[in-house]
Amino acid sequence: MTIKAMGYAAQHSFSRLKPMKFEREEAGPREVEIEVLYCGVCHSDVHQCENDWANTVYPCMPGHEVVGRVTRVGSGVSLHKGGDLVGVGCMIDSCRSCEPCHAHEEQYCEGPNSWLATYNGPMVPASQAPDGGNMYGRDNTFGGYSNVVVVKEDFVLKIPASLPIEAAAPILCAGVTTYSPMKHWGVKAGDKVGIVGFGGLGDMALKIAKALGAEVTMFTTTDEKIGEAEKRGAKGVLESDTDALKKLERTFDFILSTVPEKHKSDPFIPTLKRNGTFVAVGELGPMPGYNNEEVVMHRRSLAGSLIGSIAETQEILDFCAEKGIAPDVELVAIQDINKAYKTLKSGDVRFRYVIDMASLKSEMAEA
Repeated sequence: MTIKAMGYAAQHSFSRLKPMKFEREEAGPREVEIEVLYCGVCHSDVHQCENDWANTVYPCMPGHEVVGRVTRVGSGVSLHKGGDLVGVGCMIDSCRSCEPCHAHEEQYCEGPNSWLATYNGPMVPASQAPDGGNMYGRDNTFGGYSNVVVVKEDFVLKIPASLPIEAAAPILCAGVTTYSPMKHWGVKAGDKVGIVGFGGLGDMALKIAKALGAEVTMFTTTDEKIGEAEKRGAKGVLESDTDALKKLERTFDFILSTVPEKHKSDPFIPTLKRNGTFVAVGELGPMPGYNNEEVVMHRRSLAGSLIGSIAETQEILDFCAEKGIAPDVELVAIQDINKAYKTLKSGDVRFRYVIDMASLKSEMAEA
């Protein structure tokens, strides 16, 4: 049996997102059906729609920061029930048999096609996937820019009641993507943390690092964002201010780069302490070279981190609820998604766009 569904999708790398009718399979024995209430807009949605990573299968319906209400559960479901407020992040399945999956780090799944992405299927080129598609031989996965999703129960998160429902959505990607490396590299109270880039990820990174007790410095390319950082209890430094960077040499225990495009790490490496670590989470492509002398002479490390695990995603949801922190969001109608993409690409947005999926209902009624 199938469910009639509707969402917004890109048909080509050069096309705008437009309404699209499609069908989803009804919830299986261990799956839940979720009415989508809100869906965050991630910069990776733009990359995926425009095929920047050369792995997009069209039509591409984005959305991996999904918050909704459970409307139906399969016969074997024990973790969720009808009416629950839940979330779905970047993954909806994994191979479950490799070492990372057994270690509950399914975001690093080493199975044949890696983990199964909430939209656009596994992050592999279509030519390498079964049947030329990219969902283990099935059709392309469609994400949360739609009225309904169906997900296996153990990849569904519980949304704490104290979190603002619309603000919970970006935590499912932006929140856990910045939390996971801080947890892995042991950011703690008293540490000095630098964050490069003050967009949606940078905003969450600042709030999480502060909540962990760290002293935070934001590196940004615009003067106005310095004031925004200071309002949030962080220091602000222009990336182009070489004098300021010079004064910060051997200052930071940990630097997190959230910039979603190719950028240099060179300016920041000297600001790390001995044994300090620079971690990039925003850019998945090649990064410019660096001066290895600056690395080896102080035993500094350059590293990368992907998203977070399902367990870490639940951890950060609960942590944000406990600490009373949430991303700054701006609600948009799904009909304005292309305009939101344009602003996102220009770098003129610091908050996180979140789609109010109620805006899709009127369109469905007319269809």
